[in-house]
Amino acid sequence: MSEVYATRRTRLRDRCLSTGSTAALVSRPANVRYLTGAAPAGAALLVGPEEDTLLCASPPSGEPAEGRPDELLRLMVLPAPDGDPAVAAADLAAASGVDSLAVEEHHLTVARHRALASVAPGTALADLGTAVEQLRLVKDEEEIACLRIAAEIADQALGELLESILVGRTERHLALELERRLVDHGADGPAFPTSVATGPNAGRIGHGPSDRRVEEGDLLSVCMGANYRGYRCEIGRTFVIGTTPADWQIELYDLVFAAQRAARESLAPGTECRHVDLAARQLLAAAGHEEGLAPVTGHGVGLEIDEDPQLSPSAMGKLDACVPVTVEPGVHLPGRGGVRIADTLVVRPEADGGPELLTITTKELLAL
Repeated sequence: MSEVYATRRTRLRDRCLSTGSTAALVSRPANVRYLTGAAPAGAALLVGPEEDTLLCASPPSGEPAEGRPDELLRLMVLPAPDGDPAVAAADLAAASGVDSLAVEEHHLTVARHRALASVAPGTALADLGTAVEQLRLVKDEEEIACLRIAAEIADQALGELLESILVGRTERHLALELERRLVDHGADGPAFPTSVATGPNAGRIGHGPSDRRVEEGDLLSVCMGANYRGYRCEIGRTFVIGTTPADWQIELYDLVFAAQRAARESLAPGTECRHVDLAARQLLAAAGHEEGLAPVTGHGVGLEIDEDPQLSPSAMGKLDACVPVTVEPGVHLPGRGGVRIADTLVVRPEADGGPELLTITTKELLAL
């Protein structure tokens, strides 16, 4: 893998040189991990003209959740408690004669940017922008393999929960159990805070689990994901508790399922991102649910749970092959509940079988 990370850094170095910068300072944790294999807390990466240096406040732990830096890097551990690795990186760049240093302005605070300038007064600070995020957009097969394992772990954890008794248990209890099961099956942890929503809460976007207890006849929606070696997936499912679903629950579920399927089937290299959103949104809007829909139907995933591309009405750009995305439409009826269905998929050309579904837990409306 060292060669993979070195190649990524070379691509970044070439991009910087093309814009007039002789070095880059990367401070955003996900970007540091993408370029080095590890992201110790607060670490900064200096991509220099000839040598790349990872600066840390403490030695990397080697824990899977943190990753391990590749062997081709120079590793510099700052004497405790000597300051900010990013500031130390700017100082090192200046001492190496770097005349133009590209920095991630979107990640730096104003105070931190001033500190960089103060230790490198003779070095021009340029904006690196989202250059690393753009490199991260298309995943290689090693990255997709990590996402595939993360999805398998999430499927396992959710499947086991569905086999247990749910009535009488609180949303908070169920969310904590799901997160424990993720770790039991090999995840570094949850990809994001697990959402369990029941009854009138079901289908709400970003619902934080409460002390409400599961009741007979409830809709129960779960949104969760696993973090495996830094790569994060998402899965969302909705079920009915303990009885035959009511007619309105079946109708709402069938509508959201149809919208999700339409968006999934539209995933292909060259498809405009906004058209994926439109495929789901127009079905839900035609059924009278235009108000209250989420601003996006899906988004990219990888080292962060919410990456580009965004699948939204105003999204610009087109999908590429080997880009993992979520497709997660939903409808919430205030006071009654709702339905949300989410999957993680990888965009693939039709010749390769079309979009690859990573999260495979059934989407049938089960009565648990």
